[in-house]
Amino acid sequence: MGVKIGLLEDELMLREAIREYLEATGYRVDVYEDGLEAYEAMRQKRYDLYILDINTPGIDGLSLLERLQREKIFVPTIFISAITQIEQISRAYELGCYDYLKKPFHLKELTLHIERLLKIADLRACSLLRITSMYSYDLERRRLIFDGEDQPLTQRQTQIVDLLASNLGHIIGFDTLRHRVWDDSEVDNATIRAEMHRVRKALKEEIIESVKGVGYRMVKN
Repeated sequence: MGVKIGLLEDELMLREAIREYLEATGYRVDVYEDGLEAYEAMRQKRYDLYILDINTPGIDGLSLLERLQREKIFVPTIFISAITQIEQISRAYELGCYDYLKKPFHLKELTLHIERLLKIADLRACSLLRITSMYSYDLERRRLIFDGEDQPLTQRQTQIVDLLASNLGHIIGFDTLRHRVWDDSEVDNATIRAEMHRVRKALKEEIIESVKGVGYRMVKN
């Protein structure tokens, strides 16, 4: 199975040119000219990559990505647009887009950007777990990433984050933490709470929440 791409572009000639070129290169491409149409489809279908124009009918590409992320759908994204305003470009990167390509561009240039993303994000292996627009977790390397850079953590903090990220959204109790992180050592809950406090303090966003009297969980935001 090839990489599947969702393309939002309202200009007919450009949309069809991109689709034909990418399909000839071996990608599978679904095309949309309206942002609302794309939103409804992308909620239902799984894509490896989005290519989104910014100024589109229905809703714009930026609002589309924002809506999808609110529904916990995080997919690497390339924005294509003639817009050069720094505010729009900044917003795109704040939403977690991986790349920005200014129109007009050569179709070969687009494929080079896609190939680069496949290497960076390792889409086919799906090893990168998106947590927020800025935080992701590399399951293969066991590294927490903030805005493209590894988050500095101690060895114990890394074990804690790995346990929580591997069980995203699920509560990890004190006994499980004691077993997996402290190797069944006789540490009390207060010691675990103190270490969890240090982990949360080291993070740049609130991605770990405490469940009173039970344990902790990592949540998508």
